[in-house]
Amino acid sequence: MSRRTKIIATIGPASDSVPVLRKMMESGMDVARLGLAHGTIDDALERYHRIRSIAAEAGRAVGIMIDLPGPKVRLASFGTTPVSLDSGAQIVIEPGRNTSDAKTLGVDYLDFLTDVHAGDILSIGDGSVDIQIESVGTTSAGARVIHGGSIQGSPGLHIPSDRLNMASPTPEDLVKLDAFVEAGVDMVAVSFVRSAHDIRRVGTEPYPRGPLIVAKIETRAAVDNLNGIIEASGAVMVARGDLGAELGIEELPHIQKQIIRDCIASGKPVITATQMLESMITSPAPTRAEVSDVANAVFDGSSAVMLSGESAIGNDPVNTVATMARIVERADQDFDFGAWARRIRLMGKMASIAGDARITDAMSGATWRAASDMNVDAIICISESGFTVRAIARFRPQMPIIAFSPVERTVRQLTLSWGATPILAPHRVDSLSMMDDLVCIARDSGLVRSGDTVAVLAGAGGGTEVQATDVLRIMRVK
Repeated sequence: MSRRTKIIATIGPASDSVPVLRKMMESGMDVARLGLAHGTIDDALERYHRIRSIAAEAGRAVGIMIDLPGPKVRLASFGTTPVSLDSGAQIVIEPGRNTSDAKTLGVDYLDFLTDVHAGDILSIGDGSVDIQIESVGTTSAGARVIHGGSIQGSPGLHIPSDRLNMASPTPEDLVKLDAFVEAGVDMVAVSFVRSAHDIRRVGTEPYPRGPLIVAKIETRAAVDNLNGIIEASGAVMVARGDLGAELGIEELPHIQKQIIRDCIASGKPVITATQMLESMITSPAPTRAEVSDVANAVFDGSSAVMLSGESAIGNDPVNTVATMARIVERADQDFDFGAWARRIRLMGKMASIAGDARITDAMSGATWRAASDMNVDAIICISESGFTVRAIARFRPQMPIIAFSPVERTVRQLTLSWGATPILAPHRVDSLSMMDDLVCIARDSGLVRSGDTVAVLAGAGGGTEVQATDVLRIMRVK
């Protein structure tokens, strides 16, 4: 069985060369993530075009996701050499200061002294260091290190989201977004989403004419408004770093499962992210706990798992991707396909949709039942927008999903969808004979064999634009 759960790898200084990118694709990277919190737009665009070029040369569908920084508060740079913040040490925090050291921390948020209060506990990075505010003055705040550790670069400083007087996406985010929309980016992750309104403020065209919008769930408000955010988004990311700091780490596993379950039931891809193989930034092998974490994210139903610093600044990004791929592929083998499908059907999250989408919902459900009853060898989906593929994927069928689309951006966006092998179709499907042509392409590509039984799900619109999936065929491959 081929791997069903997809792998997103963040591209950074350790992984942006042509040889490394090529090997990461060969090792299992399905989506390349470009974080825009550091560096210039020109640098990020250069990486973007490099990834596109390598994927084209390799003949691979590789999605590209940009991650907008959002209203994230960051400390001024500590430099490239780790700086130790010792437990019990007294420190000063100064808004507007351009550098940080062991005694004085600069912070880029000019309203910092207004939004924090004495007694607040703030986390640095992904919770590696905790500090407590002891006093707030007119130009700086005094704090004490509660839990110390080593810091380098420009780490984030977590302030409870309900305190921040900042909207997402920020004006700076929208400037960066415009540059990548013009370049044709496939997916856009929006940071620190609090409600569906934040997603609507992005303002891009609906996918696939525009990018797939990925809502990052990392605030308490986002959890409270989860249903609306899922409905407004194209996909969702469980951003466990800030989410754990916001809700408390003891709540995180339960919230993670809830988000994943609700996204799958709604037919939306869901990403589990943050510290999945963190030790591999420096180590050639992950910890046993990290291996279990990745496997459990697969068992939870994640559409994709994500590497951050492990692939961006780690010692061996290629080995990290390959290790992730082995863990995920093995976990996929023990995924409880039948239980998931029954649970999703009972939840009925897509029952409230209307019009053509409801037809697709009904047809995809019928396809899953027919494919399961007949134990077909593959489900072949033909979709211009990718909606049909995502509707089928929510059942987590045991048989492969072969996803054809005549739209290149849709093909790349489907690299995020669980179980889907996306293929660019040479034409739209306007007749049954055209459906047969795509089945032959799947056979010639080695994805199915002559004599296999397949379920083919598509729309046949007689030359008009197809909005609903209205044709299901069970057929034997010639």
